[in-house]
Amino acid sequence: MPETAKPKFVTVARILRPRGNKGEVAAELFTDFPGRLQTLREIFLADGKSAPRSIQLKSFWADRNHPGFGVFHFEGAASISDAEKLRGLEIQIPFEQRVALPAGKYFVTDLIGCSVFELPLVSPSVSSSPCSLSEAPTLLGRVRDVFFPGESQPGTPLLAVDTSSGELLVPLAEDICTRIDITARRIEVLLPEGLRDQDSVE
Repeated sequence: MPETAKPKFVTVARILRPRGNKGEVAAELFTDFPGRLQTLREIFLADGKSAPRSIQLKSFWADRNHPGFGVFHFEGAASISDAEKLRGLEIQIPFEQRVALPAGKYFVTDLIGCSVFELPLVSPSVSSSPCSLSEAPTLLGRVRDVFFPGESQPGTPLLAVDTSSGELLVPLAEDICTRIDITARRIEVLLPEGLRDQDSVE
């Protein structure tokens, strides 16, 4: 099968609502590097249906009172009604303009769609044992989304994994996600006892 093409654009924010009366919009940020957005002049808006459209960015600043949120002002938006038309759109940048991440850091768009394999809690004592095949990693499912803790709930991001028995939330922690191979689209996890039971509780 041909190699899956990388997306041409990366979503860095989603517009929530108008802010102020001069055309600014409040947006939820999906980047750990919001300061870089201040240097951009061209940005793209996408509705998920048609190709992203180019728009000039007049200004951007991070909301100091609400971490994880920012304010954008686009060229041509000068009123609340102009800003209202932008509600719900995704703010994107070209894929090649992404920031180079340090080791151990990942883009959400790279994690979504990865296959998740569960490792056995106890490694087989004899690698040549007839039971060794049963100890191989088993496919749990695929990452559908990544959830981040809220402003008042500090903690570890969660991988929402679609499995045959429903959604499983897996903490994105080094001792649980022991191997993440973005190129191979593969994540290996070592699930602590009781994790499945916690997810099954309503």
